[in-house]
Amino acid sequence: MRPYKFLSGHSERLIKVCGNRYPENISQVAALTPMLMGFIFYDRSPRSAIGLDPQAVRTLPHYIRPVGVFVNETPDKIEEICTNYGVGIVQLHGDEEPSDCQRLSAKGYVVFKAIGLKDNSDFERLKEYEQAGVTLFVFDTPTAGYGGSGRKFDWQLLRNYPLQTPYLLSGGIGENDVETITANMTPYMAGIDINSRFETEPGIKDIRKLTHFILSLRKFNENEPTGIPFWEKK
Repeated sequence: MRPYKFLSGHSERLIKVCGNRYPENISQVAALTPMLMGFIFYDRSPRSAIGLDPQAVRTLPHYIRPVGVFVNETPDKIEEICTNYGVGIVQLHGDEEPSDCQRLSAKGYVVFKAIGLKDNSDFERLKEYEQAGVTLFVFDTPTAGYGGSGRKFDWQLLRNYPLQTPYLLSGGIGENDVETITANMTPYMAGIDINSRFETEPGIKDIRKLTHFILSLRKFNENEPTGIPFWEKK
């Protein structure tokens, strides 16, 4: 994949709503037309989608891409779940090595890799993932587990982002953060990944909060919700 650099003056940003679990709520979120919806296939997560009827994912509108989120799962199991749910995008949220990303990329999956950022030294280890076919990084807040802290990391770390792989900004983003997000946009920020701050309980998204946030963000967003994500463009 050629490096995709966003133009500083062009707010073409993706919205990913992660941690979806219940069919009725999934339909309500889909009505807001985020380009990406995440489903966590990790049994220790309170938002685990294991056991969800595959039709709830397979019947999403064509312009919404489902993302399967996995933590230290075997490639065979990832492929089995993705086949069952009709998922073509894999987000690895654990301790996966670049070789794991490369293996899935070679099978035709779009691969996202989640990384908890502590300081600038973390960027050096990401070069191997960049070379292994990772399409997007998801930058989150470091936690003792694997995400879900609901806290922000120091977004200033991304001011001098040294790589060419685009990223999603994640970790503690809430309803009132639109101005902060737009103030911290960088040329390689592909979009945002939102989750726990938009819930009434784990796995159930607060549609009022989501609606307010997405409409506010789209005032800055020139990318139509029915558009094609950059990795699918020729």
